[in-house]
Amino acid sequence: MSAPELYEYPAGDDAEPIRRKPWKRWVLVVGVVLVIIGLVVSLTGVWQLFQPGNARPTEVELELPAQPVGGAFGEQTPKWADCGDGFQCADVHAPLNWDELEGDTIQLRLVKQPATGGTPLGTLFVNPGGPGASGASYVRDSIDYAVGEPLQREFDVIGWDPRGVGASTPVTCLDAAGMDEYLFGASDSAAKRGSDEWIAEGVDASRQFGEACLEQTGELLGHVDTVSTVRDLDMLRQIVGDAKLNYLGYSYGTHIGARYAEMFPAQVGRLVLDGVLDPTASEADVIREQTLGFEAALRTYVTACLGAQDCPLSGSVDDAMAQIGALLDDVKEAELTGTDGRTLTASTLLTAIITPLYSESNWGYLNTLFETVAAGEADVAFALADSYYSRMDGQYLDNSTEAFQAINCLDYPNAIEAERMRTEAAELAELAPTIGKFQGYGDVSCAGWPVKGAAERAPVRAAGADPILVIGTTGDPATPYKWAESLAGQLESGVLVTFEGEGHTAYGKNSCVNGIVEQYFIASEVPKSGVTCS
Repeated sequence: MSAPELYEYPAGDDAEPIRRKPWKRWVLVVGVVLVIIGLVVSLTGVWQLFQPGNARPTEVELELPAQPVGGAFGEQTPKWADCGDGFQCADVHAPLNWDELEGDTIQLRLVKQPATGGTPLGTLFVNPGGPGASGASYVRDSIDYAVGEPLQREFDVIGWDPRGVGASTPVTCLDAAGMDEYLFGASDSAAKRGSDEWIAEGVDASRQFGEACLEQTGELLGHVDTVSTVRDLDMLRQIVGDAKLNYLGYSYGTHIGARYAEMFPAQVGRLVLDGVLDPTASEADVIREQTLGFEAALRTYVTACLGAQDCPLSGSVDDAMAQIGALLDDVKEAELTGTDGRTLTASTLLTAIITPLYSESNWGYLNTLFETVAAGEADVAFALADSYYSRMDGQYLDNSTEAFQAINCLDYPNAIEAERMRTEAAELAELAPTIGKFQGYGDVSCAGWPVKGAAERAPVRAAGADPILVIGTTGDPATPYKWAESLAGQLESGVLVTFEGEGHTAYGKNSCVNGIVEQYFIASEVPKSGVTCS
């Protein structure tokens, strides 16, 4: 069977774009580890970015405003330029290091859709997640998915590329060939998983990649942490002239929003955090909860699949889950080769499996994936993995993978404890029998990183902030519902909205949630905490 066309929806017009990267394959020998994110790029949307007539935010020549004097970065006046289809683009300055306002500067890219109603209530900033996701491209190419029509009518909508990402001053590590070698070039290690030798290989891989990033990126590599991005966001609020911040953040974007509320509670206007990361979650917590979430989502897919005529799996749900596990084991023992010569490892296959699980409307890809891999064909798996890594025709469309690791290695501690990791890995294998044995050992990815992470995984209270909407989806595999409950409980003014459904994030998928969010932004109507939509 030939590979499906990944730039068309798998299940008709109702299929939804994937908020991807709720996890990350810790590269090379380390295997798959889950970490936070959520980049909103549809499999259709990737293709649309390159169609004739679409001006890209990275292709427009822009003029920077005057260099800020005396550290007055919030007083810049952006030089907005037309970048097609009614969108405007601009670059602004930001300090490389917020503790040295007179030092070197970087650039941030913004894309704005002016309020379609003509008289904006203010600016609505949107972040699709990541870390590593381009907010500029998200707004420019997926505005109707990012923000509903009522909000487009009443607000100037701005997406920006956070520091280190996309068309802002970027993290740069390897060329396309180097990224292919890094992500796909190594087979699963010959060393026993979890052994000292195996861990050492992973640390060395992290070290080599990090050294390449430091060589190409320079000092910026140490200043792409979330706290620096939060300070950038408050600068942008000042630049557009809003007294308070209106913000819609998805997935990892909720972490930006929560940390903003903690740092600048008096500047909180209307904040919606959808698909929530618990700020107190350690890397081990994230890996465990997301492993459980994706195992559960896979079971839900299997249950639906077995009730359909074209399901490539058979027997009971447990039987079918065991078949998927056996497929992963088979690929680990006898790796497949794609038509482009790349070797399919179990880690890459798991990337392909998890990618469509963000939304049940994309489950159709899994049928084709399992059928083709069982037949010894690797191209469908590579096509899905490529969509995750923003890879097309051997080229990488953005730097999201490099930025992802650079940001996470600053936001999480770099310490490594072999025995603790082994204990946690054994627990994952027991808790999630299908995919759990491929998880764990996430600390390895940043253990050799050239810049040490020091961010504290502390709770947020945002004392004195206006009400903040926290949206959790009961069947979200990437950001489990319990994290939304936790964050809403931490926030002094948190208001929990529950969506009883499947998939990652809720706004844009349910009329009840849509109405609550839009009335909150437009009319300042705050729902009762605990309201449920289904």
